Amino acid sequence: MTVFNHTKTQSLKALNTFGFDVVAHHYLPIESPEDLSALFLAKAFENQPYGILGGGSNITFTQDYSGLLLHNRIKGCHSVEENADDVIVEFGSGENWHETVLYTLEKGWGGLENLSLIPGTVGASPIQNIGAYGVEIKDTFHALTAFHIPTGNFHTLTANDCAFDYRDSVFKSEKRGQYFITAVQFRLSKNPAIKTQYGDIQATLDGWGIAEPSIRDISNAVIHIRQSKLPNPAEIGNCGSFFKNPIVDSEIIPALTAQYPDLKTFPAGEGLTKVPAGWLIEKAGWKGFKRNHIGVHDKQALVLVNYGGGTGAEIIELAREIQADILQKFGIQLEMEVNAW
Repeated sequence: MTVFNHTKTQSLKALNTFGFDVVAHHYLPIESPEDLSALFLAKAFENQPYGILGGGSNITFTQDYSGLLLHNRIKGCHSVEENADDVIVEFGSGENWHETVLYTLEKGWGGLENLSLIPGTVGASPIQNIGAYGVEIKDTFHALTAFHIPTGNFHTLTANDCAFDYRDSVFKSEKRGQYFITAVQFRLSKNPAIKTQYGDIQATLDGWGIAEPSIRDISNAVIHIRQSKLPNPAEIGNCGSFFKNPIVDSEIIPALTAQYPDLKTFPAGEGLTKVPAGWLIEKAGWKGFKRNHIGVHDKQALVLVNYGGGTGAEIIELAREIQADILQKFGIQLEMEVNAW
């Protein structure tokens, strides 16, 4: 009997942060890299669609999943290299992201504190090049190990190999679906540079009377800000930010700011400007919109929500309506950050 024969039908309602009531017909938890090698030898990937599930925080299931669904449960943590200034630490790809950040804080290793409370797993972090409050994964990323599904080999990929970009990487383009990431290494600092310039971090620290913040203080501030703005998936089904902040040609910005003086923009490279997607959606009147069991969150327009009983297909339909409206009103194309399955 092969490993593939050990699959089972599994409800995914508790395994996706939207809380969609769907099932996987061939579900298999992956506990170790060796499980992947066994699957390859069993020819489980041949002529069989497959998907990889992490924390379920960046997926919109539009229907039951009929292929082979591999649930990443690979755990572990160890230091790879250490000196007086920094440490390279490796985490299993199935580790919870926020718990990983908290572990680094306990050790006094800086670099991930601005990324506190982001949902998902360690393995998803380089795929998305997750980022928040002026920090992205690429800033501390050292290398990763991944199982190459077409060949059955394990590869080590550096930052250059991953081709990181804004909420993007090689795993979302030409290497999409080819790799199962098993471990990720970060280079973290024992003498970290504190970053308070982005968002409301400095204002939050000032309100708390903290003049010389530690990395723990930064994390606490980020957690406070995120909890005040974003709904808890345990209470309202959501996957956080549904759309990427669009990067547009800077030439269109003067006309927009003339019409909307309250528009805030951010430089994004030569001749490019980043526009907050949440601002666009709110300005277009979608904030707080509700249709049956789904809608747009009333405190953060960037978040689409499932109030209970909604479906992934309904969420995607709403997202496309928002995209069309933003394009018509502002001439800007929004891109979904979430993967629809």
